Amino acid sequence: MEQNMTSTTFEIQGYLLTKNLGVVRGIIVRSRSIFGTIGAGLQTIIGGNITLLTELCEKTRLDAYSEMMMHASQLGANAVIGIRYESAEVMSNVTEVICYGTAVLVEPKG
Repeated sequence: MEQNMTSTTFEIQGYLLTKNLGVVRGIIVRSRSIFGTIGAGLQTIIGGNITLLTELCEKTRLDAYSEMMMHASQLGANAVIGIRYESAEVMSNVTEVICYGTAVLVEPKG
């Protein structure tokens, strides 16, 4: 499935939704290593963007997105609409990130 066949909206411009295949999701649970925690702590002293945590968050979101896309492909979808992310702290220094959306079949309009 191509990147342009995903959307946070509930349509893909130029395409007609022909079948709803249901909710798909990707869940990643991740913790920070002691070295990452120390490094991030040092970065907070200087201020600004905490790059260690930014990179960890971005990788976690990408992994959750990839899991969701794999789930959609397993259902035979050619698009995913209504994509959202949520996160929650499961325990101290352990965070869950979920990416979810609706797997659909679409075809070009007209």
